[in-house]
Amino acid sequence: MASPAADRRAPAGDGRGLAPIEAAGVEWTAVSPRLVPVRLISKTIGWVVWLAIVSVPLVLRLGGVWEGYPGWLAWLLPAVMLLWAVIDLALVPRRVRALGYSEQDDELLLRSGIISRQITAVPYGRLQYLDVNEGPLQRRFGIRTLTIKTASGSTDASIDGIEPTESDRLREELMARGQARLAGL
Repeated sequence: MASPAADRRAPAGDGRGLAPIEAAGVEWTAVSPRLVPVRLISKTIGWVVWLAIVSVPLVLRLGGVWEGYPGWLAWLLPAVMLLWAVIDLALVPRRVRALGYSEQDDELLLRSGIISRQITAVPYGRLQYLDVNEGPLQRRFGIRTLTIKTASGSTDASIDGIEPTESDRLREELMARGQARLAGL
């Protein structure tokens, strides 16, 4: 007979010593893998802008702050930022694979994160409205973002990288469930 403490332990995980913080029996719907290039492009643009902001004064030798220091020291910050950018971009596919959602009887569950994992439960009765957004990159890759607004700001959430047909279905389904739960209050 298993002890009560054994029943509370997390499952063995994925063989790498990682135990997921998932509820038993929950079937997750993954977001579209087309979110990976969208995130890679947008993050690359952001990193290039930040690297330019940090590096331009060094290239133009503005400020005279680095006089008397070795030349390589001035380039330490851009080098660290570049390394950070490479690591950040390399983790994008794994971060996208960690995203998912699950429609339950009373709530919508959302999961995210690879290091700091998070599961958010959004009760259908708290839904106020849903927005479907589609930026230029998302439109190009055929995905959308569904933003969920609730009566409590702490449970607002969004699902990035869902197909247009799935976003329309999910919006209609969630609104119907939300109105049914609200009518029952």
